[in-house]
Amino acid sequence: MEQNKQNQEQKKQLNKIKEQFAKSNNNKPNGGGNNPKKFNFYWIYTAIFIVFVGLSIVGNFSNSALRTDFRQFEMMMEDGDVDRVKIINNREVQIYIKSSPLESKERYKDVRERGIGSMGGGPHYQFEMPHETFEKNLERFYERNPVSSDSDKIIPSYEERKNYWGDIIAWTFPFLIMIAIWIFIMRRMSGGGAGPGSQIFNIGKSRAQVFDKDTKVKVTFEDVAGMEGSKEEVQEIVDFLKNPAKYTVLGGKIPKGVLLAGPPGTGKTLLAKAVAGEAKVPFFSLSGSDFVEMFVGVGASRVRDLFKQAKEKSPAIIFIDEIDAIGRSRGKNNFSGGNDERENTLNQLLTEMDGFGTNDNVIVMAATNRADILDGALTRAGRFDRIVYVDLPDLNEREAIFKVHLKKIKTSEKLDLSFLSKQTPGFSGADIANVCNEAALVAARKGKESVEKQDFLDAVDRIVGGLEKKSKIITPEEKKIIAYHEAGHATVSWMTRYASPLIKVTIVPRGKSLGAAWYLPEERQLTNTDQILDEMAAALGGRAAEEIIFGKISTGALSDLEKVTKQARAMVTIYGLNEKLGNITYYDSSGQNEYGFSKPYSENTAQMIDEEIHKIIEAQYVRAKEILTENKDKLTQLADRLLEKEVIFKEDLVKVFGKRPYEVDESDTVLVDGEATTETPESSEENAEGQITEN
Repeated sequence: MEQNKQNQEQKKQLNKIKEQFAKSNNNKPNGGGNNPKKFNFYWIYTAIFIVFVGLSIVGNFSNSALRTDFRQFEMMMEDGDVDRVKIINNREVQIYIKSSPLESKERYKDVRERGIGSMGGGPHYQFEMPHETFEKNLERFYERNPVSSDSDKIIPSYEERKNYWGDIIAWTFPFLIMIAIWIFIMRRMSGGGAGPGSQIFNIGKSRAQVFDKDTKVKVTFEDVAGMEGSKEEVQEIVDFLKNPAKYTVLGGKIPKGVLLAGPPGTGKTLLAKAVAGEAKVPFFSLSGSDFVEMFVGVGASRVRDLFKQAKEKSPAIIFIDEIDAIGRSRGKNNFSGGNDERENTLNQLLTEMDGFGTNDNVIVMAATNRADILDGALTRAGRFDRIVYVDLPDLNEREAIFKVHLKKIKTSEKLDLSFLSKQTPGFSGADIANVCNEAALVAARKGKESVEKQDFLDAVDRIVGGLEKKSKIITPEEKKIIAYHEAGHATVSWMTRYASPLIKVTIVPRGKSLGAAWYLPEERQLTNTDQILDEMAAALGGRAAEEIIFGKISTGALSDLEKVTKQARAMVTIYGLNEKLGNITYYDSSGQNEYGFSKPYSENTAQMIDEEIHKIIEAQYVRAKEILTENKDKLTQLADRLLEKEVIFKEDLVKVFGKRPYEVDESDTVLVDGEATTETPESSEENAEGQITEN
């Protein structure tokens, strides 16, 4: 029994000792050695360099004799104070002073106070002079000051000394500087900091950011509004990774690659973030430009390392944003050599995606807004099996996007989301996010407690037309020209059938424009000839009004002319809507003509194209002038109203012209601040009319 008690006491003491030891470790700065800081070898290099420099400095200052010159030396010789002279390395003259004058004379006070040469030892003074020159000067001195015997002359002694540390530093310092610069450049080029790719020998490593179970991504498919068809395509991949047996039991295979293509701002990267948040597998994210480097072979090496890491953690997803940086079609650039680094990187990517060493458990996702320039071998089945087009959102999808972005914004209870979606035709998801943020800023600037409908209208105007510049100096004559120009646009668009319905007209300068007219474009997938011609006539209405009223035209129609010229050229050369040229197009969807120096048609055809474009534009200009001439009095009334109010809406045109001859469903009309008005400013700058002057 006593032995058992003793054993128990010993165990308790041992446990106490262990606890104390653990506490002492926990109190250490780096947690008891569990997470020791990595030792940086650069400190060793720095210490060695400091030692070398220190030894050199000590060697240079070990001889602390005062500096003098030959004239002072002659004075010392005349007084008989010099004991001996030593010449070091045939250049440095060291002077030793006799002890008696050194202790008594005022001339050597500095030597005594500084304790140079331990008083009697020396050397006490020094200066530099070639030994041949020194000897000649010394001979001249004795000629002027003869001595009784040669034994009384000062005969210099010679000594050779080597500064080994100085020589070592002189040889090694330039190399050290070059190595330091090389390391700095390599670190900067490889991204800097720690991790793969941060050191010289890791420059070929992948720089992909890995999201796995330890790195939580908060974005899910609930945060992705609209894009229902695109989401279904991507969700199926996530579902396969979670439940592979559901597909493999029927013999199906998951696509090896999914390419997200579409205009900028439509949510391609957001979809990839949602996949990273939902898939629960390692997700490698990087940009196409991360593969591009000035060193040959680095891009291909990074591709190999990326797929190696992904296969080690399979199943995994690789996401390459802006893949067109390395996936451009090979052979199109006539100025690239045969050993183009981008082509090498692309070749390695093609091999990794579908080659002999292919692994089915690695899925590649990519995003681009230039899918037309990608190499055909990259987009074929077996590599990117699915190409998902992420288009601009339609009316219902814009409403869903507004719901997502307005969750964090304090809005008015009366805010109608369907109204906002009608206000933003042609807007992408990024544009809608910008509208919501801008509306919140507008409301905060006005001191409101919530964001209201008018704040969103102001935000759309701000984004489409630019910042309002009421302080811009405009002469009364220019203001009148601008008013008639914008009234001409409004009149022709009101009197033509297919021109976009007018929203409002303003002569308040915005951005680069001195005036603007906003329209509600019809969201259609097909456009016929009559619709294009009506839009062209409305665009030329501004210049036509200037000619009819003032008898002369100005530079204010630059943006209008640019727009109609593009439309007419597209009718003739792209869509085959011209009777003379017939059903032919010179549009190349593959982009091959982009790099060619020759046109795909003859000189005679080029002349014919120019003539037809000119005919189309001039015909619509004449048509706009005819419409304005028939309604000249109403045009004048509208311009006067615009000069008075500076901003007019649809109801002002109704008061002047009456109901529009080709009016659409009146359900599109809404009340804004108690007044009837139509919906929306167009999002794209091409439909923001009315740039009056071009500087």
